[in-house]
Amino acid sequence: MQTRSIPVGLDEAGHSAQSCIDQSEEPTALNLSANMRGALLMMCSMAAFTLNDTFLKELAGQVHLFQVLALRGALTTVLIAIVAWRMGALHFRIPRGDQWLIGLRMVAEVGAAYFFLTALFNMPIANVTAILQSIPLAVTLCASLLFGEALGWRRMIAIMVGFAGVMLIVQPGGAGFNGYSIYALIAVGFVVLRDLVTRRLSGSTHSLTVTFATTIAVTVSFGAASVTVDWVPMNTDQILLIVKSSVMVMAAYLFSVMVMRVGEVSFVSPFRYTGLLWALGLGWYVFDEWPSQLELTGAGIVVASGVFMLYREGVAARRQARALAKSS
Repeated sequence: MQTRSIPVGLDEAGHSAQSCIDQSEEPTALNLSANMRGALLMMCSMAAFTLNDTFLKELAGQVHLFQVLALRGALTTVLIAIVAWRMGALHFRIPRGDQWLIGLRMVAEVGAAYFFLTALFNMPIANVTAILQSIPLAVTLCASLLFGEALGWRRMIAIMVGFAGVMLIVQPGGAGFNGYSIYALIAVGFVVLRDLVTRRLSGSTHSLTVTFATTIAVTVSFGAASVTVDWVPMNTDQILLIVKSSVMVMAAYLFSVMVMRVGEVSFVSPFRYTGLLWALGLGWYVFDEWPSQLELTGAGIVVASGVFMLYREGVAARRQARALAKSS
């Protein structure tokens, strides 16, 4: 699993000082055009992430997870290093206060990769993706509990309703329960930890530096773990799947960087849920999978809750912007 959050300095919910200032009451034609570009970039990012998941899932039962992650990690590290070098971001002048945060983020990314991909290899891709849609809800709740960030009663209700939707997908104790859905929930916990740590990083640490360090950690961790399993020779199709997965991860990350440079966060962020549409389509077309009616209902509840929460955050941001304008 590769980073699915907004680059350093901008969290998944889209919080940033600049975003609060930039949002206006009446969007101009220029703003609307930028919003549409941002929405398109967000959809491209989600499509690339889901294609990456699809390519990896095709290897399930053929190549051990540790071998897959070691090989993909090595290739992705090289690609990120090239991009970071070309952008002048390949340096390790990291502030002392950020060093331990990056270390903790590495641990969280390794845990998220293991639990997410284990679930992905053993569950329908749409179900795993739907569970991951609860990440913004969990991040917002934990940020409020741990950091005292403001959380109104409407967003709190949206979060609770969203978690109820997750339970419909997981169905604990029900006939449709898949034990690997617990792995997906644990992956959500690791991603939440990663994103909360990312919020505490200073703006002087470049996001590509963080991503490069994290990718190295994933590669080294699963490279060491792969020593404990038997490596299997891979055919051309399997090698191409790993190459395509690495390319999609790199493309998804670049799109996620670009998306935060155009458009309004409150308009663009809801389009992250298009990843679920890609997962439904690819799951049906590639793996002949389709969620049950109950699971689809749960996924719909999670998405609706997330969109409503993002809407309320946009309202709060505009209110704050008006207050700043009046006080200036």
